[in-house]
Amino acid sequence: MEKYELLPQQLLLEGTCEPDDFFTPKKASLEQVLRVHEKDYVDRLCRLKLTKSEVRSIGFPLSEALVQREFLIAGGTIEGAEKALSEGIAMNIAGGTHHAFPDHGEAFCLLNDQAIAAQHLLDSGQAKKILVLDLDVHQGNGTAVIFKDHPEVFTCSVHGAKNYPFRKEKSDWDLPLEDQCADLTYLNQLKTLLPKLYENVQPDFIFYLCGVDVLETDKLGRLGLTLNGCKQRDELVLSFCKKNKIPVQCSMGGGYSKDIKTIIEAHTNTYRIAKSLFT
Repeated sequence: MEKYELLPQQLLLEGTCEPDDFFTPKKASLEQVLRVHEKDYVDRLCRLKLTKSEVRSIGFPLSEALVQREFLIAGGTIEGAEKALSEGIAMNIAGGTHHAFPDHGEAFCLLNDQAIAAQHLLDSGQAKKILVLDLDVHQGNGTAVIFKDHPEVFTCSVHGAKNYPFRKEKSDWDLPLEDQCADLTYLNQLKTLLPKLYENVQPDFIFYLCGVDVLETDKLGRLGLTLNGCKQRDELVLSFCKKNKIPVQCSMGGGYSKDIKTIIEAHTNTYRIAKSLFT
């Protein structure tokens, strides 16, 4: 997508980031991926042997380049999570592939980057209790299924009640919102939610999926947030992480407004807030 090239250009142009702030990740290893995804699925994915039905569910023509891109995105989230442990925060310009299940992909998601990285932190002893905070407009159905029997990972999804996926899975905490939910209602819900999550979960690491498809201008969303409301959302979440000294890895997730400038501005706001809070 065009935004993956334009976003870093904008961050450098305006001085929010310097060249040294960026890193090029290694691909996630097959072993890391298989800690989350089933071997049969990954084997067939890597050999480009998915069924026509499976490819239709993903929504992309299957190719070697696409599969390698998914391994790279997951690797970026893994490395970002480790950087967050020392720096407080790290960002993946891509990622947020929360519709990838253990045994199949859906909706442009082949491998679940934040789930793979969360499992890596647990396996390596770098985290003991993880919160996956998914504020993309679509429910994180794949993530919910991956961690449904894993008490060390708490999944929370705030999403459009009537949006995709039309058959929702059960997260540890789901907060469905009605169509056209606007800034005030959304932000008040979030202000109530965050302290409850902290009290109930006591996480030592947070994965934040900060999709900007919550905007009223989004072609695939159905909520009603303004650019400023979306910015305030990120400020609430990242201030919460900073205040409670919880490392946070952010994956950018969805954003499908008709005007690419709106998408870039919304994503750039996330980085601006991160810089103001963590540097």
